[in-house]
Amino acid sequence: MDMNNTAEPRIDNKEDGYVVAVVGATGLVGRTMISILEERSFPVRRLVPLAASAGGRSVEFRGSSVPVQEAVPNAFAGVDIALFSAGADVSLNLAPEAAARGCAVVDNSSAWRMDPTVPLVVSQVNPEALRGHHGIIANPNCSTMQLAPLLQALHKEAGLRRVVVATYQAVSGAGGESVDDLRQQRAAVVAGEKPRSTIYPHAVVLSPIPAIDIFLEDGSTKEEQKVVRESRKILGIPDLRISATAVRIPVEVSHSEAVHVELERSLSPDRARTVFAQTEGVFVIDDPSKEMYPLAEQAAGSDGIFVGRVRTDESVEHGLAFWVVSDNVRKGAATNAVQIAELLIQNDLLWGSASRG
Repeated sequence: MDMNNTAEPRIDNKEDGYVVAVVGATGLVGRTMISILEERSFPVRRLVPLAASAGGRSVEFRGSSVPVQEAVPNAFAGVDIALFSAGADVSLNLAPEAAARGCAVVDNSSAWRMDPTVPLVVSQVNPEALRGHHGIIANPNCSTMQLAPLLQALHKEAGLRRVVVATYQAVSGAGGESVDDLRQQRAAVVAGEKPRSTIYPHAVVLSPIPAIDIFLEDGSTKEEQKVVRESRKILGIPDLRISATAVRIPVEVSHSEAVHVELERSLSPDRARTVFAQTEGVFVIDDPSKEMYPLAEQAAGSDGIFVGRVRTDESVEHGLAFWVVSDNVRKGAATNAVQIAELLIQNDLLWGSASRG
């Protein structure tokens, strides 16, 4: 079976389906994971929504209300697949417990991404990395996610020498509370009041903030280092020269990126557009004369990666520049996790069946 083809969920499911847990089920990404499981007709026999505190809450799935359970080790008994959308601390604690119980874990946190024994997977870029996994698979950072398919396409066509990317990241990248924070800032502006943030050190509604996550000793941020290190691992180019600047902007959903690449060989913008358009999940919107280029609003609610403003970058030899936009909550997090789970089933790579012999 072709592991590179993940456009549609073609799953040879067992007769009664699978028991699927979602950790962080009440959060923004967790709720989206549950919606996408339903949208893609994933063969769920039983859904197990988990959260740090159940508190009598429930989630909707296939027209029914499903009670949320407390996320504890024993909650994974009998679970085939667990999609984690909680923080790194939760994943470090519970993912090994789930794997030990025969559950295949797809983790959306940063906890396992750079572990050399854990595959870091973008469904249409490196699905082969799933072979030989040991129960835990990592989902990349949302900014890395939308960039990786384009870089891989360029590398195959003309070879990558250097990548410089500036990310313009929606507030939903910091969770649902950050969206609420932006909305209250907007309301303050409309009311003629000084907006204040409960999430950020500055009011993002008034000014983009060139700082996401903590600053490191070299002056970069942890978010920027994620893009650098994860891209190298996913693409299998450990010495790739890549630099990133991450900026938070007052947009609710969809990350945008300005990308400049230096290639080994010359590649025209027209050929680059063709290469992009032939890449699974990528859509080219590129006619500036008609004001057609990818917009965050248009990408929201979609699983596509949208690219435009493709042009020559004459500041370097064999240079190209382009603009890329994708919904950070869906393809950037939830959808890719579900697609990984589909690949595990399609290719008979579920941890439980392997570990139980």
